[in-house]
Amino acid sequence: MTDEFPRSGGADRDGPAETPMERLLREAMAARTSVITPHSLRPAAPPKGRVRRLRPVYLTAVPIFALAASAAIGLLAFHGDPVAKRDVPPPPAASLTVSPSPTATASPTATPSATGSAAAGTDTPAAGSPSTASRSTGGAPTGPSTPVEFRGVKLKVPAGWRVQPYGKADLHLCVLSPGAPQTATAQDCRPYGVDLAVFDPGSPGWPAVEDLDAQSGWGHQPDCPVWGNPHPPAAGESVKAVGPTKSTPTVAGRPGVRSQWQVTCGQDAFTAQVWAVPQDQVFVSAVGLKDDYQAGLASIVDSLDVGDRESTLSATPAANDSAAPTANDIAVSIDGLTTGQSLRVGSAVATFTVTFQNTSQHAYAQVEPLVFTDRYAGTPTLPGTQLPNDGKLERQTDSGWTTKPMSPDAGMAYAQASDQDLFALAPGQRRTLTYRLTMGPKSGPGDMPLRAQAVLPYHGGDLTALGHQDISLKLVW
Repeated sequence: MTDEFPRSGGADRDGPAETPMERLLREAMAARTSVITPHSLRPAAPPKGRVRRLRPVYLTAVPIFALAASAAIGLLAFHGDPVAKRDVPPPPAASLTVSPSPTATASPTATPSATGSAAAGTDTPAAGSPSTASRSTGGAPTGPSTPVEFRGVKLKVPAGWRVQPYGKADLHLCVLSPGAPQTATAQDCRPYGVDLAVFDPGSPGWPAVEDLDAQSGWGHQPDCPVWGNPHPPAAGESVKAVGPTKSTPTVAGRPGVRSQWQVTCGQDAFTAQVWAVPQDQVFVSAVGLKDDYQAGLASIVDSLDVGDRESTLSATPAANDSAAPTANDIAVSIDGLTTGQSLRVGSAVATFTVTFQNTSQHAYAQVEPLVFTDRYAGTPTLPGTQLPNDGKLERQTDSGWTTKPMSPDAGMAYAQASDQDLFALAPGQRRTLTYRLTMGPKSGPGDMPLRAQAVLPYHGGDLTALGHQDISLKLVW
């Protein structure tokens, strides 16, 4: 129905005259239809869930409301003034701006370029993930290396490896591999890193040139530097080595020697490798290093440069022998305790001193004092385990008393010293240290050895002794 041809009363119009009630209804319906726009005619959303179940109720309610509205209008028209008879069309209904109700936004359709790789089964690296281009086959290190100089020897540290010095005045430098634990230090260089040793004239340690010819030259002391589980050999765990397999490569532009051993510790196996530049007393060793890091090890050896380092060995064997340290170069004496002296278990602390004097003509840049009690009949025992003696051994330092290893156990940890423990001894110079000893209640009676030694700094292999003194204490209850 429209307002274009309204039915109004009059003799000149066809059909019956329009009643006031009809006019009111027509005007009401015209006002209602005027708010309908093309936007209102969009397709209805497909029915979902509860809307479908409520739809019959909604359809029933609409006619009821329409009838109620008609009745109300009729009631008003019956009692109202018949002004609806005028021919002036009614004003348009008031306009109302309605914000469109939020509708669900459809996910954008994937374009062929976005989905092509997925359809083909190609893996795309996630954002922020390491690029596969940064990895290289065979475990070879990638990225820039870091130049390092140590005691006149230059080398390049591969990307991802990290340098760990042993101490300020040490003769060894450790380069830990990327697979080393984050808490690893230079003491963990076996098996997690590469050890560079640069020795002074006349003061070699391990490794030495002769070690490259020995079956046990990879490490003379019992040790199992197994990757992921470095440990001293347990009771019944045998250590066997096959080798060495030797070659004579050129290292740092000089004649070199390389030896390799295949070692087993019980059920575990690993490889030990040592390179030597005898002319300059430069050694590179990797004992237990994982195969994944062999490329990094090779790059370190290939990068060695000894051009700035003077030759440290004479060409004649006689001169080499005369420069080597001996077990009598340093005189060691113990004062405050004597052989046969009784020491009651659990008694008061026994204080004593140890003096180290260089009686040779060789100046030692580093001497390690090694004082400990050795095993005896009263050492605590535990099946399958080698226990240390029960008690406490301490050394006096500038900051107070420092606890030292009481005695050897299954490994060589007792022989390792910190940088602060080392000292230099020129010819004729002496150094006196103060110790105190207390025996614990688990110690049994018997004759217990107390040993004092001067050694070169220990980094594995054999201890290089420069002098010693031993006494025997009688422990009583």
